[in-house]
Amino acid sequence: MRKLLALTFTILGCAAFCPRPASALGFSAPNPKFVYNDASGKKQSAEVVDKYYPKKIVQPVAGDSKIDPKLRRAATIAEERAHPHSLSKCWHFVKEALVAAGVVKSRPQTPLAKQAGQELVNNYGFKKLPVSDPYKAPVGAVLVYDAKSAAGHVEIRTENGFASDFRSKTPSRRPLLGVFAKT
Repeated sequence: MRKLLALTFTILGCAAFCPRPASALGFSAPNPKFVYNDASGKKQSAEVVDKYYPKKIVQPVAGDSKIDPKLRRAATIAEERAHPHSLSKCWHFVKEALVAAGVVKSRPQTPLAKQAGQELVNNYGFKKLPVSDPYKAPVGAVLVYDAKSAAGHVEIRTENGFASDFRSKTPSRRPLLGVFAKT
């Protein structure tokens, strides 16, 4: 009996002074949840965000009143049609959004995304804006990116981020060739 009692105290003492094995047994704190009632009265919960993500957009960039309002519509159309992940058809989706919004009358013909800016300037009345930071581009602006041995990338600035064939909160990591808009 004394041996059993001594063994019990030894195990409890080790657990008290060695918290890592104790936490492995399931004594960890649960993820904090925010509990609220929604409009219909149902109880809902959401995880509490405890990490800071500096690259994500917190406030949408205000629209530039100098650019064509149809470009804002093109941004909305692009965002509605975008997929969660890339289909490698960015320029196709941006072309379709520009035509659907009435920004351009005919579908641009260049095959590569990195050629989009030059075609938009030469054939559709777009101008290259003096913007080098994609986050500072006005909503509706077309952002064109370079790629050494690939087609490049093109996307439209939206209120929530960027859209092409997929939507993203962050811009492409490729080198930015230019930001284009119609005035």
